[in-house]
Amino acid sequence: MKKALLLIDVQNAMFQKGNIVHNGDQLLRNLKGLLKEARTNKTPEIFVQHNAATGKSLEYGKKEWEIHPEITPSSQDIIIQKTTPDSFYKTILEVELKKRGIEHLVITGIQSEVCVDTTCRRAFSMDYKVTLVSDAHSTWDSETISAQEIINHHNDVLRWFADVYSSEDIKF
Repeated sequence: MKKALLLIDVQNAMFQKGNIVHNGDQLLRNLKGLLKEARTNKTPEIFVQHNAATGKSLEYGKKEWEIHPEITPSSQDIIIQKTTPDSFYKTILEVELKKRGIEHLVITGIQSEVCVDTTCRRAFSMDYKVTLVSDAHSTWDSETISAQEIINHHNDVLRWFADVYSSEDIKF
C-alpha cells in the first residue's frame, strides 16, 4: 500500500514570537525526522497550506503564510492550497493522491483539533488508510484545557479513524 506523508499548515504564522504552537521546536524536529525518513525511502510528501482572508495572519503570499523554513518542500513535493479545515474540500489533494496511487496517509501538522482532526476523519471516510503521528501534530492552549490535553485527547479519539504511532515508530 503506497504511503504519503501529509504535513498540514506548518506555516510561519504558527511560530510567531509570543504565540508559538505548543512544543513548536520539538514538533519541527519530529517533522524533519519524518521528512528525512520519507525522502530516504522515496515516499511522496504533501504540504498543505491554509489560505486565509485578506488581512489575516495566513493571507496568501504573506511571510506568515509561507511553509516554515525548517521543513521547506523540495521541488518534487506536492503543495496543496486550502481555505477550510478539510484538506480535501475544494482542493486538488484527492486528484494528486489518485494520480500517484497513494492509499495510505501519514498525517501530521497543525492544529490538532481543527485541520488535523478534520483531515483524518475525511481521509478515513474516503477509504484511505490513515496513520496519525502522535507527536507530530500540535495546537495552542484553549480557555479551558491545555494544548497537551487537546493533543492527548485527539490521539485517543482519532484512534477510531487512524492508527496512532509516535514519530520514532513511523517507517516509510
